[in-house]
Amino acid sequence: MKRVTRPLPFLALALAALTPALVPTLTARAQEEKPKPVYPPIAKTAMQTPTFDLALRADTQTLASLVPKGVQGFDFVPAAREAERAADGYVHIGDLHLRLRTPGGAWQDFSSAAHRRQITALRGGKGVLAAADITASMGQGLPLRVERRWLDDKGVLAMRFTLVNTSQQPVEIGVLGMPMVFDNIIQDRSLDQAHQQASFVDPYIGRDAGYLQVTRLSGEGPALLVLPEKGTPLEAYKPIFQKAWARKDDHFTDNTPRSQVFEGFYDWTVASKGFAEKEWAKAGREWNAPTSLTLQPGESRSVGMRFVTSPSIRAIEDTLAAYKRPVAVGIPGYVVPTDQTASLFLKAPSKVTGIESFPSGALTLTPEKSAGKTAGGWVRYRVKASGWGRARLTLTYADGQKQTVSYYITKPLEQVVADLGHFTTHQQWFEGKDDPFHRSPAILSYDREENRIITQDARVWVAGMSDEGGAGSWVAAAIKQLDNPDPEEVARLETLVNTTVIGNLQVAEGEHQGAVKKSIFYYDPKEFPDYYDPKINWKTWTSWSKKDAGDLGRSYNYPHVAIGEWVLYRLARDNRGLVTQHDWKYYLTWAYRTTVAMMRDAPYYAEFGQMEGDVFLDILKDLKHEGMSAEASEMEALMKARADHWRSMKYPFGSEMAWDSTGQPEVYAWMDYFGYKPQADETREVILGYDPTIPSWGYNGNARRYWDFLYGGKVSRIERQIHHYGSALNAVPLFTAFRHDPADFHLLRVAYGGMMGGITNIDQQGFGSAAFHSYPDMMKWDAITGDYGMGFYGHAIASATYLVDHPQFGWLGFGGDVAVKGATVHVVPRDGARRRLFIAPAGLWITLEAGKIAAADYDTKSGKVVLTLDPASAIAPIARIAFATTTTDGRPYTIDTGTNERGATTIALSASPSHVTLTPR
Repeated sequence: MKRVTRPLPFLALALAALTPALVPTLTARAQEEKPKPVYPPIAKTAMQTPTFDLALRADTQTLASLVPKGVQGFDFVPAAREAERAADGYVHIGDLHLRLRTPGGAWQDFSSAAHRRQITALRGGKGVLAAADITASMGQGLPLRVERRWLDDKGVLAMRFTLVNTSQQPVEIGVLGMPMVFDNIIQDRSLDQAHQQASFVDPYIGRDAGYLQVTRLSGEGPALLVLPEKGTPLEAYKPIFQKAWARKDDHFTDNTPRSQVFEGFYDWTVASKGFAEKEWAKAGREWNAPTSLTLQPGESRSVGMRFVTSPSIRAIEDTLAAYKRPVAVGIPGYVVPTDQTASLFLKAPSKVTGIESFPSGALTLTPEKSAGKTAGGWVRYRVKASGWGRARLTLTYADGQKQTVSYYITKPLEQVVADLGHFTTHQQWFEGKDDPFHRSPAILSYDREENRIITQDARVWVAGMSDEGGAGSWVAAAIKQLDNPDPEEVARLETLVNTTVIGNLQVAEGEHQGAVKKSIFYYDPKEFPDYYDPKINWKTWTSWSKKDAGDLGRSYNYPHVAIGEWVLYRLARDNRGLVTQHDWKYYLTWAYRTTVAMMRDAPYYAEFGQMEGDVFLDILKDLKHEGMSAEASEMEALMKARADHWRSMKYPFGSEMAWDSTGQPEVYAWMDYFGYKPQADETREVILGYDPTIPSWGYNGNARRYWDFLYGGKVSRIERQIHHYGSALNAVPLFTAFRHDPADFHLLRVAYGGMMGGITNIDQQGFGSAAFHSYPDMMKWDAITGDYGMGFYGHAIASATYLVDHPQFGWLGFGGDVAVKGATVHVVPRDGARRRLFIAPAGLWITLEAGKIAAADYDTKSGKVVLTLDPASAIAPIARIAFATTTTDGRPYTIDTGTNERGATTIALSASPSHVTLTPR
């Protein structure tokens, strides 16, 4: 669920008029004209290193500017806001947060930013750019002396703190945090400006191997890497809350207003025991075990970080290795089903001397027989997982450094998908024949803490089956059936669509036929005086009236409905006896009507890319395959008008929000479909700007989202969300881009991380959470389903096995187990669909609309592929196979059996496995 942050003009125009000449620039948000305060300028001291042009504030020596050499109009830190952020209470790079205690005493907090005092400049030395004693600015009663130095260390910019115990007692430091202040502020920027000027930060919370990567929203290089100096582990990554929102006893705050246009800043936290004993005492397990450090009287300790650049996002790991950092690459990622074997490739300047799994036995590492060495100095370990849930791997190196890698263990994927299908269609199945809103039957949102269906919520869409927070569960139930249909579940889905969706949520006839409401639950105490729970606050804007809930103008609601109708079309067309209430043409026609209605009745937001908008491309292709030429022509013209408009723009990724990661997947899909390659490539790079590859199940492939807990979560706050729906949705275009260019291995890794991240939301019984709360005071899954289904849609349509021959890592399977024997590579798919297979060396993309792939054999000499298909079943007596080479240099293939119809080859299955051969011409 997304919400407009300020009024937007409504465009009452037909899609036929959607041209660059008639439509305002979509990237600019409607700005309220308000006079802005004028702040006095801040005195700065300019400096240079071989990599950066930088500036420090003259009074505080905190970082005021950090510009990579040769880049114009860009700064990694919010330099343009330096004057307005100059007062007490605003944190900067160069500030310090401490929580400490002496024997028998309580924790005490000290911050250099809370109430600034005059610092004392210190004499420099070799390589010292600036040095100061900042003890006075930390606050009264600090039993330490704190010195800070900025250095040019052999060409590398470094910042270093030295803490000296000046008391007569040991001092335990339970919190040591260094604010990381980078320009992720979208406020008052158009989308063009934001993409060119702003950056996002992603952490690898991996102790001594930890780092931050700061990437530009445009996806362009250079990227900034913040690396730890010795003794400066990234133990935790703590949000610095806005003071107005923070606990009264929180002394580590920042005054910059946080909202949808500003995620907030974070502390690089070296020691976190002080938080663990207080603010985080009720949280789930942290990424790393909390620690503290103790200084004896007169003892000193130095911590610090180094700032380096990577020429591009794709070069980050090579840059880390060049700076002698331990580098880990998990293949296919860090989400490991128990029936699969993963790999972990390590490159480090020191040998691994210890491996520890937490929980014990959850992760087992076995080095390759040939000492694990591969090309490029990587060491390969086989990873086997057991149990379920979060797990942590700790690697100890001979030089004393410790690296942690966070994994998530799941059931075999087909079982995970089955669990989700059963939970949504049983525990979340609502039959209330006296329901005044006519939601029966329905699949409604669910509260896992209370284990109940949510029939009332002040955010009426949550209980109203639409917008994202209410549609998520029934969309998940629908798309689950696409590749893994269950007769009982399909029957319930068909009844839901025909009884509750068409005719209630969706207009069934008349001039608005196909249009979709925002919610079928609403707040009207006059109409239903005894219905509403008095314990709920019904006085906010979220409690829509009947009129507001019935608004047809929000385009984001339309793909949800189209998915349900399109899935029923596919099930009716390609299976026997599953869909009984209508024929296939009925459901495909309704999917088409929904698409056209979106353009007609929701033209404003239809200008933007839609979440799950890929479904429109599938609907169009199926209209063509079925010979429904008039409908296909109309739909293609409507979509091309949108694509042509996007083609005229640099960053066509608007939405209800000032910045978003929702529209890019559909924008990419249509740019690719219509052959607009430069715009497709631009979209791909923008996605990589907010979608990282990092050695952690949580952040790997985690497309940035940080506001949707407000609209679809139980704990409603601005917070970086782990594997909200953006992760799996943004994986879809990256997979497509990889199939076009299999040499770009980075695309596959990020895509697979996001696609598999979207499966971690599902618990052991099948409940799907909206997202994981990343803030260390929670560290757990949100308790309601919310908008999870949008992410599962991305997972479901992207589920596939990828066979890759990597120049350094060798033969790899993403989604399947691989064995090599001579010239034959044998792959056994273990993804949740077993209907899609990509043979990267051949550029061959194989997809099944019916049937399942049990195994495949690829002959590396001839290029021949032999598929082994599952035996026939009662509902799937046939297989339907489509195949194509997706690379420009790939050879076309032929198939040795079957009948060609509707764009695929139909093959009759038997009681035993079938074998199909694909041969290159």
